[in-house]
Amino acid sequence: MRSLERSRTALTRKDRPSVFTMYGREWDLFPEVFAPIYSPATGISMDFLGLSESVEVPRTGSLLEIGCGTGVIAVSAALAGCERVVASDINPAAVLNAAANAARHDVFEQVRTVRGDLFGGLDEGERFDTIFWNSNYVLAPEDYEYGSVHECAYVDPGYAAHRRFLAEAPGWLTPTGSVLLHFSTRGDLVSLLRIAGEAGRRVRTVQSVVVQEGAHQVEHMLLEVTPAQAPARRTAAAR
Repeated sequence: MRSLERSRTALTRKDRPSVFTMYGREWDLFPEVFAPIYSPATGISMDFLGLSESVEVPRTGSLLEIGCGTGVIAVSAALAGCERVVASDINPAAVLNAAANAARHDVFEQVRTVRGDLFGGLDEGERFDTIFWNSNYVLAPEDYEYGSVHECAYVDPGYAAHRRFLAEAPGWLTPTGSVLLHFSTRGDLVSLLRIAGEAGRRVRTVQSVVVQEGAHQVEHMLLEVTPAQAPARRTAAAR
């Protein structure tokens, strides 16, 4: 599977840095953590959320980022004005990495990092204006067992994590909040829509962009997830 090979390569490259530059800022990169410099996904997510502008646009409210990795998105959201950001990851090294970058950019009071599988690290009563996940959208066989926690950032066996995300995410929203999912044509959109329907969710494309990744053109999509009976809401990122 090409995605798993990319995972292994990103961990073992001899030129893998301990600090990298993205959007005019320096960021710590810990071993065993997803490296944004080897994939366009983080940059595309920044564009989708309006966080890549050279002039920062102030925002308000709260953000939960699932799969925060190095914390580039979570920290950038805090720097842009989000009062409360929770950065969650299943990888303990990523949790430490995101905390280090929050401290590096002096937003450690706004950004809280937690270790958890999707929503597992949250306090029961927490609610968010925006929930965002740049997901591990490549579908792996249902019986695939991860060789390392780093692979969790690349593939999802049987879309088990996506099924849980679609079912559980709306329950963590404020009354006017939005659930946003970064997906791509490297994933199986037909299967995603099927499990969304089974979970009683509606999925619509908010934004999309086609990029060249090696020999392939890949469409990246920002999807909004709502209960099937509810009208689509204007996303918090676009306010």
